[in-house]
Amino acid sequence: MERNPKIDGRRRRSEQSRDRIIAAIMALVQESGRPPGAEEVATRAQVGLRSVFRHFKDMESLFAEMTIRVTARYQDALGPMTATDWRGRVHEGLDRRLAIFEQLLPFRRAADAYRQYSAVIQDYHERLLAMLRSRLEANVAEAFRADTISLEALDMALSFETYQRLRVDQRLDHQQAGAVMRHLVERIIGRD
Repeated sequence: MERNPKIDGRRRRSEQSRDRIIAAIMALVQESGRPPGAEEVATRAQVGLRSVFRHFKDMESLFAEMTIRVTARYQDALGPMTATDWRGRVHEGLDRRLAIFEQLLPFRRAADAYRQYSAVIQDYHERLLAMLRSRLEANVAEAFRADTISLEALDMALSFETYQRLRVDQRLDHQQAGAVMRHLVERIIGRD
């Protein structure tokens, strides 16, 4: 079967255009921590506004694509834990979360601003929370898991919302926010 070089070239340019649009929205969000408008995305991607909406039916679908790509970055933090005891696994999980939280802070702030308008982004948010909760429950001792209050406190102490409040509202730097979260975790889980 022969390939038509004109069609292949158009398809390749179309894919490149789509990739530039996604890269543009991600760069704009990373720089500002807010959801950009379609015009800003088109300008950054060096495409026409019509191209943005040729590839994405609306801004929600573009934000959804960005959310999918950003959420995939959490997968790096979900590999098997190396600590042999549950308290060690909780601390290891916190270290992994802190590394990814800092990278994702601007994206999360933009998604939070847009989430109330987007069922797709809300769904990804809920699935991410469920995944992180499931991961937490799998890494703590059964007796600790049965203590509902302590488990809820630990889930909150390890949350992105806690990190964001420390970084944004309380204006702590990354190291300070991590120290506060480690302190909370140690208070909740105790020592051996």
